[in-house]
Amino acid sequence: MLRSPIFLFILFLFLFSCQEKETVNLNEVPVRKEALALRNKAIENLKKQNYNTAFYQFNKSKKLYEVLKDSANIGYILIQTACIQQVNGDYYGSKETLTEALPLFKKRNGYTADIYNIMGIADKELGLYDDAIFYYKESIKDYTDPIGKSAPMSNIGTVYIFQKKYDKTIAILESILKNKLFYSKSISFDKSRDLDNLGYAYFKKGVEEKGFRLMSEALLKRKENKDIYGSIESYLHLADYYSKKDPQKSDEHAMEAYKIATRLNSVDERLEALQILISNDNTTKTPAYTQRYFTLNDSIIKVRNNFKNKSAKIKYDAKKEKDENEKLRLEKAENLLSLQKAKYQRIVFAIIFVFLVILITILIRYFRNKNKAIKVKTSYETETRIAKKIHDELANDVYNVIAFTESQPLAAENTKENLLQKLDDIYSRVRGISKENNSIETGADFTNNIKEMLSAYSTNEQNVLISNIESIEWETIDDIKKITISRILQELMVNMKKHSKASLAAIKFENTPNAVLINYTDNGKGCETTNLAKSGLKNMESRVQAVNGHISFETEINKGFKAKIVLPK
Repeated sequence: MLRSPIFLFILFLFLFSCQEKETVNLNEVPVRKEALALRNKAIENLKKQNYNTAFYQFNKSKKLYEVLKDSANIGYILIQTACIQQVNGDYYGSKETLTEALPLFKKRNGYTADIYNIMGIADKELGLYDDAIFYYKESIKDYTDPIGKSAPMSNIGTVYIFQKKYDKTIAILESILKNKLFYSKSISFDKSRDLDNLGYAYFKKGVEEKGFRLMSEALLKRKENKDIYGSIESYLHLADYYSKKDPQKSDEHAMEAYKIATRLNSVDERLEALQILISNDNTTKTPAYTQRYFTLNDSIIKVRNNFKNKSAKIKYDAKKEKDENEKLRLEKAENLLSLQKAKYQRIVFAIIFVFLVILITILIRYFRNKNKAIKVKTSYETETRIAKKIHDELANDVYNVIAFTESQPLAAENTKENLLQKLDDIYSRVRGISKENNSIETGADFTNNIKEMLSAYSTNEQNVLISNIESIEWETIDDIKKITISRILQELMVNMKKHSKASLAAIKFENTPNAVLINYTDNGKGCETTNLAKSGLKNMESRVQAVNGHISFETEINKGFKAKIVLPK
């Protein structure tokens, strides 16, 4: 349960033993050589406990490895930096550094196990015991060998002592001590530590005799193994054991721990020893111990704060230099990019201009051809309609008249009158067809001609109402659109007379700034909407589309017929 630079120094040695071997290429770029040299110097200074120098050199090396995008070396350096921060009491800073290092190792391995273990140590020192246990368990998952797993397992047992969960500590440490795979000559110090902590847990649980025996055995082994630093923990535990049984012996063990900690410069352990001496209050030196405690505590706080400030400045300077270099690189890249962009823009603009010219030419030709096709189609449909009308309405009647003249005596008065009546009827129909398709007056008399044409369809059985026709500014509308309006109205009248069988039809004209609106309504028999395309009304659509207009129909059986026509001015 020691909190000292020496404890973390042992962890450093373990990390050095598993660091990646760097293959030096004789032709390697200068940046990589400099980064490697700085990293190796930092490692040497770390071994000599020159923590500030090592911290500075690790950061310089890290910055160069970032240029090379060497994530493995960056991650390794961050782990070392985090350990230095913990030596100097900067546990929050250490966790930030480890959090930065963790994503650099894509696969969970020995390095990620080290990271989680060191995170657990930081949280333990901060009193975040549940978090510490979580990270120790994560570390256990990533270690592949039993020896590696023993360290975080032992650390979990130590945290349970702080939480006063002594049974859990005993269960973990006894399982470790029984497993021979967990120990070898190279890590015999760990076995002594686990024995001591196990004995301390038994003592705290109330099994004092067994606890004292295990703690004494651990101290003896540490002396045999010359584990001087580990003996500090044993002396502190025994001092705690004797504090109520024999204050004199407690003071002796605490003072022994204090002397060794002073010789090894283990400040936290010196403070813990002084706490026991002050708590025992067994000699006249208690005030002196108290004064020494506060002086030492103030000193270590000052030293650690100075380190935090220096490390923050080192990181800030490194980040500032990196940002400035990145800014220069970006400015250079932006200048080059802007030159290339200007060149490409000129090329793109030229391509777009040529493309637009070609596109506009194609569109003009397309719409011209489309309008021409519509006009040709309209003309063809008109001719077809006239031919059909002549065939349907006149051909049979003419044939009947020929047959009549061949079979009847023309000298007879009644026969002559009958023939003349038939010929007059044919003549009337020819005039009607001619009138429907002859030239249309588009001048000043256009309005009157429209009225006359519509009125011609008004009979005793069928009434046609016209409204608002004078509101239209006909002089602003071109002749083609006037002809189109006239033909459409004729089509509507024919449809009303032949198909709708309406008794009343209303035609309303409306004038807007951009278009002429014509609304037609009758009370005829109507039809299914699906049959509209098959009727003669399709001819109206062709006419309207030829002048970029729009026509819509609304009808249902026995509910009349409506048409809305929109023609742009």
